Amino acid sequence: MKKLATLCMIMALVAITAHSALAGDTLADVKKKGVLVVGCKDSLAPFGYIDEKTRQIVGYDIDFVNAIAKKLGVKVELKPVTSATRMPQLQEGHIDIIAATMTKNAERAKVIDFSHTYFFTGQKFITKKGGVKSLKDLEGKKIGTAKGSTSEQNVKKAIPSANVLSFDDYPPAFLALQQGKVAAVTTDEAILAGILGKAPKNIRGKYEIPNVQISDEPYGLGMRKDDKNFVDFVNKTLLEMEKSGEAKKIFDKWFGPKSEAPLKRSFKITADK
Repeated sequence: MKKLATLCMIMALVAITAHSALAGDTLADVKKKGVLVVGCKDSLAPFGYIDEKTRQIVGYDIDFVNAIAKKLGVKVELKPVTSATRMPQLQEGHIDIIAATMTKNAERAKVIDFSHTYFFTGQKFITKKGGVKSLKDLEGKKIGTAKGSTSEQNVKKAIPSANVLSFDDYPPAFLALQQGKVAAVTTDEAILAGILGKAPKNIRGKYEIPNVQISDEPYGLGMRKDDKNFVDFVNKTLLEMEKSGEAKKIFDKWFGPKSEAPLKRSFKITADK
């Protein structure tokens, strides 16, 4: 009996040690292989999308992970993910970090770790111009959003009577709006602004983002749970980027007055409390 108890204790200690080693070695592994594998969006301007000229994935999220990789002295490998696949891809070890418009919340934080907030926005709607003034105008209507997103959860809570249709991503939801299949598309305002910014002018002019907000959405870079060394490195880099002005420069590049999705920067990257 004592031998069995001792064996069980040894196995438990081995498991804990193995978990700690696995959780804390991403930083060392990335340096060793010389590549940071990033899960990102590839059809969601201005955060991550394929540039028509270069055929490369570019965007706000991409500029941040490029800066982190540069600090590490490694290359970047971009792997497209959706809202539904990004966390499984991270947990299964297919990617090292998520940079894909990911809202930080308590439920997700039980499963993965987040960086400091590197972007802040709020959830709103795209609708036909003049069609929506308040949430009441969307009661009982069909609303499009993305599978596996916080937007999907938030709109169901905010408008219980709505019929929420979930798509693989937001561009297909916007297409459904143009086809009259939904009355609105909902997600974070910055994403909605990017969708409209990329739309042809004759289409863009028919839609708007009403001043109707249902949540605050802080974005974080996602990393494996208890991966302390890597999380600390990423957070330190983000704070340095804010202090040097690089973070604001990236924001102005994608959301400044001359961009396709102009927004006011109402946040600074700070250490989470």
